[in-house]
Amino acid sequence: MKTDELVVLLATGVEPVERHPVGRRHAVAMGLGLIGAGALMLILLGLRPDLGDAVRLPMFWVKLAFVAGLAWASLLAAMRLSRPGMALAWVPAALVAPALAIWVLAAFVLAQAAPVERPGLIFGATWTSCPGLIALLAVPVFVAVFWAMRGLAPTQLPLSGAAAGLLAGSLGALVYCLHCPELAAPFLGTWYLLGILIPALVGGLLGPRLLRW
Repeated sequence: MKTDELVVLLATGVEPVERHPVGRRHAVAMGLGLIGAGALMLILLGLRPDLGDAVRLPMFWVKLAFVAGLAWASLLAAMRLSRPGMALAWVPAALVAPALAIWVLAAFVLAQAAPVERPGLIFGATWTSCPGLIALLAVPVFVAVFWAMRGLAPTQLPLSGAAAGLLAGSLGALVYCLHCPELAAPFLGTWYLLGILIPALVGGLLGPRLLRW
């Protein structure tokens, strides 16, 4: 076979490759997961009754920024880990930054508060239920993100599963913000973070089994 004939043969039937498949697949997964988490929140918990007043408070937006920052960084981690051989580079620093910021704010708040007020700032009124509810709302996102990653090519399976779980936990916490009345930085840096880390731990454990390809 001549070279020209081989080139023609190889070019026959070639179809265009889908652009940005990793981003598109994760976007679909997050959209479906957020719809599921939102429906679950509305059915089981409901919106906080004073949401209209809460959105006028700066700490409400600090809470959203904290959780959204974790979600953004964990999405970057999940997308990079969905590609074989892709290094995380600066993404771990982006993951640490929101937690570090809320801890710095929490330390400042606790330092300014009277000793008798500090337990209330840390435990609030919902510390016993907050982490579990965040983990519960993360379930639809967890399933969707694992579906997205399984259809791609992750190679570091425990780390990929942990990133998928962290993304699910962050988005579950983002939805939970619409119900939760807690706004104190010490509470957010403790119980919100714990609730987000629960799906990350589960994802790290299940990653080698569910993401194998």
